[in-house]
Amino acid sequence: MFLDNFSKDRVLVQGGQGTVYKGMLKDGQVIAVKRSRALDESQWKQFINEVILLSQIKHRHVVKILGCCLEDDIPLVVYEFICNGTLSEHIRNPIDEFIFTWEMRLRIAFKSATAVTYLHSEFSTPIYHRDIKSSNILLDDKFGAKLSDFGISRAVSVEQTHLTTRVQGTFGYLDPEYFYYGQYSEKSDVYSFGVILVELLTGQKPIRALRPVDKDEEETSLAMYFISSMNDNTLFEILDPLVLEGSKKEDIVEFANLAKQCLYPTGLERPTMKEATMVLERLRYRNSSCVPPLTPNDQADGWTTRNSSMITSSMETDNAFSKIGHV
Repeated sequence: MFLDNFSKDRVLVQGGQGTVYKGMLKDGQVIAVKRSRALDESQWKQFINEVILLSQIKHRHVVKILGCCLEDDIPLVVYEFICNGTLSEHIRNPIDEFIFTWEMRLRIAFKSATAVTYLHSEFSTPIYHRDIKSSNILLDDKFGAKLSDFGISRAVSVEQTHLTTRVQGTFGYLDPEYFYYGQYSEKSDVYSFGVILVELLTGQKPIRALRPVDKDEEETSLAMYFISSMNDNTLFEILDPLVLEGSKKEDIVEFANLAKQCLYPTGLERPTMKEATMVLERLRYRNSSCVPPLTPNDQADGWTTRNSSMITSSMETDNAFSKIGHV
């Protein structure tokens, strides 16, 4: 494995848990190597947890683990290399001559949703990711989404409805119920995913400044700002201009309604990830020339068919559009 002695030139990303480097195997395969910082006992458990979980997960939209090294005090994990960086980078730091279209945003949202749905309901033991955010969604050469960073994820028994833990995660994405009561459920992942949907709509950070020029600037969550805009019927005033290009207002409203439902204050009010995925699937294919295949297992796997009612019904969308469409 070639890493050039962990040269700074090979750093892909640095975080609180360590540094990810670009490397290469003897056969020429490009890889990403996560080199953790020196770990204490609890951090070792977190590291081992990530390796065990990723070794069991097989999904096209979850980053693959290729191996690990536990011989030294500083452990290494080898992942497939995902070449186009993070979703967060593309939302907030657009590349020259690259247009982050509405159709691309829909596709990324849908594919990310399928990965989380898999963790919640298609995997043999449900898994709560617990740190869903745009910087943990990697984009491949075709801008397909890959969910990453399972360091604080937890597998739970089917009978469990939540985990009671000390609060971990990233501010701006934290479920209010989890933040105040320390109880994490699958609906906490749904809340975090809702924040990503709002990022895709607005192009803004999950924590935003109210007065960006003022030295005494205040900060508020993007989720609160978005909900306020929806309630005030000013949604179209906060959208990323690129979202308005090549999209229909009614599709934007339906997408926004889904985001709002994911951000409801209590988990019981929020849709499941399966329900959110179905809404995004409908929107995605409505905005492309493809026709979604209907598989025989749709009903057997607990999925409603594409002709069934979605979590965001057409009536709800029409009502919302009648209020917002004049903007």
